[in-house]
This record gives sequence, C-alpha cells and structure tokens, in this order.
Amino acid sequence: MPTEIRKRETAHKLRIGDLLKGNQVYEEDSEKKRLRFIEIGDKQVLRINLIANVIDKYISEGERKFGSITLDDGSGQIRARAFAEDLEKFNDITQGDTLLVIGLLRAYNEEIYIIPEILKKQDPKYLLVRKLEIEKSFPKPLTTEKKEEIKSLRDELMNIIKESESQEGIDKEEIILKLKSEPDLINQEINKLLEEGIVYEPRPGRVRYLG
Repeated sequence: MPTEIRKRETAHKLRIGDLLKGNQVYEEDSEKKRLRFIEIGDKQVLRINLIANVIDKYISEGERKFGSITLDDGSGQIRARAFAEDLEKFNDITQGDTLLVIGLLRAYNEEIYIIPEILKKQDPKYLLVRKLEIEKSFPKPLTTEKKEEIKSLRDELMNIIKESESQEGIDKEEIILKLKSEPDLINQEINKLLEEGIVYEPRPGRVRYLG
C-alpha cells in the first residue's frame, strides 16, 4: 500500500512579536507537553515564514551535536535550533545576516523555538518589505485610543529624529523598523512634521531635525 502523505502545514508569514504573543495550545494527555499549534487570531500556526536578523550563533563543542541562532526582526526574538546532521544548515550563517526562515514551531519549557527547514540569506531591505506586507494582511481597526497612539507616536518620532542628529539624520526605513506602529501611520506623521517645518529632508528618504 502506498504511504499516506500528510498535507504540509501552511508556512504563515508573521512577525516574531505576534508569534510570541499568541496562545500556545498543547496536546492533551501528553507527558512531554507537545505543542499542537499557536493561536493567532483565527489562525492555527505550526509552521512559519519569517525574515529576521541573526544576532547570535551558538554551536556546541561536545559529543552532543547541537546549535542555535537567535533571530530578531525588530518586534521580538526567537531561536532556531538544529541537531546532529541538520547543523550543516548553520555552516554559512554568521551574526548580522538577514535570513528568510521557514520552519516548524516547537516548545521546550514553554519557550517557543524553530526547527528550520529553509534558511536563505536576504538583503536587509526585505525586513521592511515583510513588515509592510504583514501590516496590510492584518489591518488594525480604529479605536477610541487612536488619538493617544498618534500623540505617543509623534513624541517617539521626535525623540528618534533628534537623537539621530549626531549621525546627520536618519532614514525613514530605519524609523519604521524601530517603531511598532503601522508603517502607513508612521509615514503620515513624518509627512506632517515635514509640512510643519519641524523636520526636513537633506536628501530623499532621510530626515533631520530643523530645530
């Protein structure tokens, strides 16, 4: 009889912060407390597709072959782990690389980590591309707190732009990656500051405090 082929789980495009805030659901009557999936909105996530920077790499030197890389996309951090022959996937990975990571979610002592299937180096600009893509897929509804959010965002923007004066300004893309608000809202508030003459663009895409 032919072997039954199990349908592969969808690799959901997510940011790490959303993943870590999800509801962890485990197998019932499981002594090892095996992770079934993570609930994020109406999605049951077990396989993910994310883009993040490598901020740390560890390879064990003992008999037990084990390694991990720590990933950060600006919204949170998560580790990808590999064992035995799968350690080869980490061979060409170094701290500072930007990676596309596709893999399965697992949990140990309630810490979520990734068993990577695919690791592919990317241009760092894809961090912003992915953030914009996800924000469009998961639009946030307007609430009565929106005015307070905008006021807080404006204060954060001013602080970031003022602090960047020692580097002669900051790129808009970098601002968007630093802040948790929607990219469209961030751009909207930057444009308001430009119109009000509080900041200016020494060159397209870069802003400085006019003071």
